[in-house]
Amino acid sequence: MMNKTAVINVVGLSERLIGTHTPFLKRWASGRTISNIDPVLPAVTCSVQTTYLTGKWPNAHGIVGNGWFFRDEQEVKLWRQSNKLVQSPSIWDNAKKRDSSFTCANMFWWYNMYSNVDYSVTPRPQYRANGLKIPDCYSHPAELRDQLQKELGTFPLFNFWGPKTSIKSSQWIADAAKWTQKNHNPDLLLVYLPHLDYVLQKFGHDQKHLPKDLREIDAVCKDLINYLEGMGMKVNVISEYGITDVEQPVHINRVLRKMGLIKVRTENELEILDAGASKAFALADHQVAHIYINDPNLKAEIKAVLEKTPGIEKVLDTNEKKSHHIDHERSGELVVLADKNSWFTYYYWEDDKLAPDFARTVEIHKKPGYDPVEMFLDPKKKLIIPRIILKLLGKKLGFRTMMDLIPIDASLVRGSHGRVDIANEDKAVFIGRHGLSNSISPLQIHDNLLKQLFS
Repeated sequence: MMNKTAVINVVGLSERLIGTHTPFLKRWASGRTISNIDPVLPAVTCSVQTTYLTGKWPNAHGIVGNGWFFRDEQEVKLWRQSNKLVQSPSIWDNAKKRDSSFTCANMFWWYNMYSNVDYSVTPRPQYRANGLKIPDCYSHPAELRDQLQKELGTFPLFNFWGPKTSIKSSQWIADAAKWTQKNHNPDLLLVYLPHLDYVLQKFGHDQKHLPKDLREIDAVCKDLINYLEGMGMKVNVISEYGITDVEQPVHINRVLRKMGLIKVRTENELEILDAGASKAFALADHQVAHIYINDPNLKAEIKAVLEKTPGIEKVLDTNEKKSHHIDHERSGELVVLADKNSWFTYYYWEDDKLAPDFARTVEIHKKPGYDPVEMFLDPKKKLIIPRIILKLLGKKLGFRTMMDLIPIDASLVRGSHGRVDIANEDKAVFIGRHGLSNSISPLQIHDNLLKQLFS
């Protein structure tokens, strides 16, 4: 007989955040072990989650970031969702080999589409032909989506990412997890609660903003954990990374452009990065960047220039990538790490007047890199709320209206993650009665969860 086990992923949670403003988590953790997890490189959502779930490094499972340069298509793609991109078996695959009756529910952990889990839910907006983006989610089985949205209302997509991010998305996911556990009773329940990711990337550890969000996620965790433990489940709390304060954006593609390596196309008098035609370009992903180089003769020169660039701490070449377990064909020829006070933008234009139209919108699939500035409304635009109302009204009336309300000002961002050389108090945590030490490898998560299920 298997032990019912839950893993609640409280994104951004670190040991330094468990305290006065998280009274429930502080009390709950006091009777359990808090293990600091050595960071995965890169310490970003997709790579870390996949490492936990497979027990393998990125050089084995292939998820080298939140996206990469698809060399066969010569395009940058971020936030893909198919589990077929993962090149190692996941915990549910290995558990089913032990016991074919094993069941798993994956509530919003990444790469759960078309996986071997029994129940899954993930963000999936509808993109209408008239240009509207409609909040929605994808599920397996398909009727689970309909059941959840009937009970809980439409998944609040615009509270999940963008300038409207709020506790509503994490609350919806927690309630969906409770409903799924009650109605389907899976053996392993994976839950993703992103709330702290927002305030920490926007404001860092600024005490004007952080306490409110800590109290909000603590209340969601209290309700969810009490419910699951009341059902007799073993509950673990985990995070993917800790977020540290930053001060300096590094426009790494502009460095490469000054070297004459970046190629752009002009469309509607705006610049579009032509990754396939560029001699080299950077895919920026928080504090890590993959440098894809089409001309291998330029590699040494690029490495030398980047090593002298302010804000860059390390440039990993072939041997260094291997020692950091990031030597995979999807990785860049060079992998670059920011210093502790810096992070990388995707910006490649040198004049904001030439920035592509999507730069001022929430557009996670068109931008050739991660953009945390999408969580801000442009402070330079006057009457921003009336603007939003008018644009939404126009969309509802059938007009194609661009929601160009996002600033192009990377200095607004005050928190980031991705590096591996960080203090213990800022590392990801694994909390529970799991029997591990106070400092663990991320590879231990997979085996420990199997042990909890089958002991």
